[in-house]
Amino acid sequence: MLTSPLANLVAFVLCIAGCVLAFAKGGASERIGAGVILANLVVATANYSSFGNQIADLCIDGLTATALLVLAIRYAAPWLGAAMLIFAVQFGLDAFYFVLERRPDHFHDLVNNADTLGVSICLAAGAILAWRRRTRAQAPAAPLAADGAEAAP
Repeated sequence: MLTSPLANLVAFVLCIAGCVLAFAKGGASERIGAGVILANLVVATANYSSFGNQIADLCIDGLTATALLVLAIRYAAPWLGAAMLIFAVQFGLDAFYFVLERRPDHFHDLVNNADTLGVSICLAAGAILAWRRRTRAQAPAAPLAADGAEAAP
């Protein structure tokens, strides 16, 4: 958890808002990525609040990272590369706590939530870039003058 329940709630809402933005305005890779990240958020939150099982946490993050890797190979979007690097930190954190048989503490919670928020920010940035790219492609081109320069409006 972050420093307070309010900070946790704000981080959770921002993560969901990033997924909603990706579903609404993103391209195919952003929509699929939003589904993967939203599934991770729901399953990891359920595991953390119900069981607190570290092996399940490792598996959840590993499956999410694998799904994002498949997306990165298929779409090669910059936001996916950044999300993969952030998930590498997440997976390393989980593996560190698992191998040393440490229970998650405040530091684990801070890094875990910061990673999740970082991946959601990457997703939102990808959705905004896809949205802008699509908007520019749909905009009418400026007419050209006879000499090839843009005509004045």
